[in-house]
Amino acid sequence: MQKRWHLPPVITSEADRNLGAFHPVLRQLLFNRGYGTEAEARAFVHGDTSLNTDPFQLTGMSSVVDRIRYAVDHSESVAVYGDYDVDGVTATALLLQVLRAMNAEVRPYIPNRFDEGYGLNMDALDTLKATGVGLVITVDCGIRSPAEAQHARDIGLDLIISDHHHPADGALPSAVAIVNPKLPGDDYPDKNLAGVGIAFKIAQALASGGSTGASLDALLDLVALGTVADLAPLIGENRTLVRRGLEAIRQTRRQGLFSLANVASMQISKTTASQIGFILGPRLNAAGRLRSAEAALELLITDDPSRAGLLAQELDANNQERQAVTRETQVKAEALATADELDPALLFAAHEDFNPGVVGLAASRLMETHYRPAVVAAKGPAETRGSCRSIPEFHITDALDKCSDLLLRHGGHAAAAGFTAKNENVPLLVRRLKALAQGELGTQDLRPTLNTDMEMALSALNFELLGQLEQLEPTGYGNREAVFVSRAAKVRSSRVVGAEGRHLKLTLQDERGITTDAIGFRLGHLQPDLPSRLDLAYTLESNSYSGRTTLQLNVKDVRPAGDGS
Repeated sequence: MQKRWHLPPVITSEADRNLGAFHPVLRQLLFNRGYGTEAEARAFVHGDTSLNTDPFQLTGMSSVVDRIRYAVDHSESVAVYGDYDVDGVTATALLLQVLRAMNAEVRPYIPNRFDEGYGLNMDALDTLKATGVGLVITVDCGIRSPAEAQHARDIGLDLIISDHHHPADGALPSAVAIVNPKLPGDDYPDKNLAGVGIAFKIAQALASGGSTGASLDALLDLVALGTVADLAPLIGENRTLVRRGLEAIRQTRRQGLFSLANVASMQISKTTASQIGFILGPRLNAAGRLRSAEAALELLITDDPSRAGLLAQELDANNQERQAVTRETQVKAEALATADELDPALLFAAHEDFNPGVVGLAASRLMETHYRPAVVAAKGPAETRGSCRSIPEFHITDALDKCSDLLLRHGGHAAAAGFTAKNENVPLLVRRLKALAQGELGTQDLRPTLNTDMEMALSALNFELLGQLEQLEPTGYGNREAVFVSRAAKVRSSRVVGAEGRHLKLTLQDERGITTDAIGFRLGHLQPDLPSRLDLAYTLESNSYSGRTTLQLNVKDVRPAGDGS
């Protein structure tokens, strides 16, 4: 699908003067990101957003601290109830570490994706109550579970909800306390914390009343893992948390991370946010996607090197299996979603054979391929569990809210959501979602936009510039990498590489005759029809091979030179 390339205006003379202490290219990049003064730019570059934002600005935090300290002082049994994704697992590990350091009697509980589904469930609460638990603390879930919260109250189980998802319209769950910066009227200045970020704020609040016995800095590796893997925007406090969390990972004493990096052939001392997103995160997620997330949780909390090694190998094997299952699901979902309509406003695919653990990944690929909101669902004997991914033009959770009468439960964000529905309601749900999408998107020219930063001559690329770009790190969702545009590059050679020829390998030549290597992931299909000269949009990176390190372009899109776009 042809992308729109958006090239921002050139930096103003005033901002150029204000940012004069920075490299000329970095000035433009900072200006593009909204930083026009030296003070703002330095705060961004150095990650100076304070971690000292008072956690008690979060509504309900005082009640959370009081109730947890009461449980510790009275040797009350506590359960940390998490989610099975990386955000939930890291948040669970973090609170376990803190509460155990406080000598609390605490246990984890992570529901099984296949037997219990997402979030709080009444059977789990009954089980926890029966085994002597008096207090349940949720992490990364619970804000949309009013019936379950009422059930906890009915059976005499105290509940603290910590969550970062948007609350549903109407009454909030009945709990001892709710901590969520998205609550109406909440004063906390940063609304973008991940579930593990909120767990960290609870740890900060507990520490403010006296030592918890746990080092807050030693928790930041978990915060970085969960924040990046959950695609929380890397701006504001998240940027600082991840920046410091990456430093913690690079020197971590957490045995499980050493082992996981080792099986992935990754040098942990040089960990980047991108490696969390594409190497560590998928392996931690794989356990919960295929079986149970307990293996991922144990990996993060064990001190036993032998056990950590075995768990890391298990997660790596799970990830390979997950990749194979995902590919099969993507093929079938593509066929189902496009079978009836030539160009639907919303893509929907449901099947009995789909694994609930990978439907979100298949939905993401459908959305990326067609640039339409996409839903892929696993159909069970009585209920269908769907995962939704959407484009910026369509708020998928708002759409599900408008279909709530057809759903047993649902929740999520603007770009991603999940739901459970009775099978008999699914046909009407599909029709209603497609009608909502058609109403909002039907008249729009739907094409993905590639946000670029500035035009660059290939001859201007060098390792000094690459070093300057490191000041933008950590990059990811909400703080994208710098994307450059080069015009009329000569294609000296091209070939496909990787499994099934999925990737495009190029050697390019500039106007001075200097050659540069480039790789375009998932662009291999373009190779047969490449013209002799290309306009390219790309990020700049280094590539080490056989002891030699060279500059490489990571190509995001190409088009024939001079096509006027």
